Amino acid sequence: METTTLPLEILRYPVGRFASPPLYRSALVKQALAKLEALPAQLRTQVTNLSNQQLDTPYRPGGWTLRQVVHHLADSHMNSYTRFRLALTEEQPTIKPYEESSWAYLHDARWADPEISLRLLEALHYRWVLLLRSLSMEEWHRTFIHPQGGETYLFQAVEMYAWHGEHHLRHITALKERMAW
Repeated sequence: METTTLPLEILRYPVGRFASPPLYRSALVKQALAKLEALPAQLRTQVTNLSNQQLDTPYRPGGWTLRQVVHHLADSHMNSYTRFRLALTEEQPTIKPYEESSWAYLHDARWADPEISLRLLEALHYRWVLLLRSLSMEEWHRTFIHPQGGETYLFQAVEMYAWHGEHHLRHITALKERMAW
């Protein structure tokens, strides 16, 4: 049984909230690429030996289960990969947002073996990072338009998704620490 008195903000944002970089910095982009490249293996290490009961434990009160978090990462990062490709091949495309909370409650996200999304993330991140490593300074400054979030530069998006992976990985590791798994 989990016994924690951590504030909800820390449970929700264990690595802090995302802060978008205002300017391109190659060192930050390189760090973000390294995080994206490492995420699938780190995620696999954290969830592979968990039982179904552990996988079906929410990382915080009212939060998603660890299983849902793994599937959410695959859903989210597939969408991001597509957004990058659109921004690289179209002029300031307006991307289609999706209801991530609704997706997390679809049958596959609630019950499917996380191995499915782990394999997907391994292939996706391999291809995504391959693409991202090829970008020029000019391409990092291409943008897409999010209907609610406005214009986003690709250098900002890569930082956001590196943070996103770290954010959800920490949800998993923090719960495992609190539960002594």
